[in-house]
Amino acid sequence: MINDNFKDWKENIQIVFGCMDMDLAIQTEQPTTPTFISSYKEKAKFEKWKRSNRMILMIIKRAIPEMFRGAMSEDTTNAKDYLVEIKKRFVKSDKDETRTILKSLISMKYNGNGNIREYIIEMSNLVSKLKALKLDLHEDLLVHFILISLPV
Repeated sequence: MINDNFKDWKENIQIVFGCMDMDLAIQTEQPTTPTFISSYKEKAKFEKWKRSNRMILMIIKRAIPEMFRGAMSEDTTNAKDYLVEIKKRFVKSDKDETRTILKSLISMKYNGNGNIREYIIEMSNLVSKLKALKLDLHEDLLVHFILISLPV
């Protein structure tokens, strides 16, 4: 099911397709439709791609919430294109994700439960996520956030 993070959802679903040996349709372009004079090898390649594409589309359509399915084009018959369409409609913007992570970092307060080292690592992980989103917080700023979040 698509949650707030399209990137994680896509990665998970690609792992499933890879384990099932069904990822051909999202890894390669559609081969040309075989003709009467096409070789057995060309026909077999097309049939394998076609089956992969059909299975991926069925799994993806089942894996997204029903309310989102109505927003998707029913005309899309290529799994690779369908993933692109999902990404366009449902991926969170980097700015929104940055805002959410920054808000979490700023509002964190150590409540005295658990290991303080783990708490600091959790804050550092948030800073790493921001860095991946191209927002680099200086280490001194992280230290200040940590100190501000600790009880007096």
